[in-house]
Amino acid sequence: MTKIKADPDGPEAAAAGGAERSYQELLVNLNAIAQPLASRRLTRKLYKCIKKAVRQKQIRRGVKEVQKFVNKGEKGIMVLAGDTLPIEVYCHLPVMCEDRNLPYVYIPSKTDLGAAAGSKRPTCVIMVKPHEDYQEAYDECLEEVQALPPPL
Repeated sequence: MTKIKADPDGPEAAAAGGAERSYQELLVNLNAIAQPLASRRLTRKLYKCIKKAVRQKQIRRGVKEVQKFVNKGEKGIMVLAGDTLPIEVYCHLPVMCEDRNLPYVYIPSKTDLGAAAGSKRPTCVIMVKPHEDYQEAYDECLEEVQALPPPL
């Protein structure tokens, strides 16, 4: 027996994530600890900064790698996905950031975060390190992240 391929233009394709979801739709899936949350504008700037950092190999991706390099004293902006469940996977990272005075921010989607890093897999945390090739974009993002209100 052969498998019948689904029509790529059918209604299932749109429901399976074929269309890009809006910022408001992504906010529905946020978990309880996703504070401070980046605005739509800051989220786009962070994605652009991450894409530039990937070209220079200046990112740390994933909980284990980010945690290891934060413990070693590396500096950068930590970008966390707000829709990661269970939250126990990464709920210790904001505390580590606050102890070391590292800026961190939540964005609505781990899928978009992974895509910005050039991966097909969703990523729940990325740390962007400063580099002279994209220093202006990094500084702009850093300034806006530090201006966000601290979590309660």
